[in-house]
Amino acid sequence: MPKLIEDFNNYRTKMNTRISETANTNIKRFLALDTTSYAAGALNVKTKEMLGLMASMVLRCDDCIKYHLGKCYDAGVNSDEMNEIFMIANLVGGSIVIPHYRRALEYWDELQQQ
Repeated sequence: MPKLIEDFNNYRTKMNTRISETANTNIKRFLALDTTSYAAGALNVKTKEMLGLMASMVLRCDDCIKYHLGKCYDAGVNSDEMNEIFMIANLVGGSIVIPHYRRALEYWDELQQQ
């Protein structure tokens, strides 16, 4: 597994474990809601993850971007679809999204090399 992906996944797992040790009921409910919201429903998982990625890019959350890139990869998003997601995110979010686009593309490239 490429180092960028491994480092992100290890840190996320470590800190999620730590959060679960100290989180109050409301945080636990929020995390459960986040998990269940991305399950298949009227929209399939792939579509929901693409939407999550686009929103994360517009909101400029690098951790969220990496998370949704991984989920998009797992859901079968291809590079043509990913490039359209990036295009829409930059269109909606404006030029401030470009630095996040760079890092997202780097992470996507590493996912493709697995």
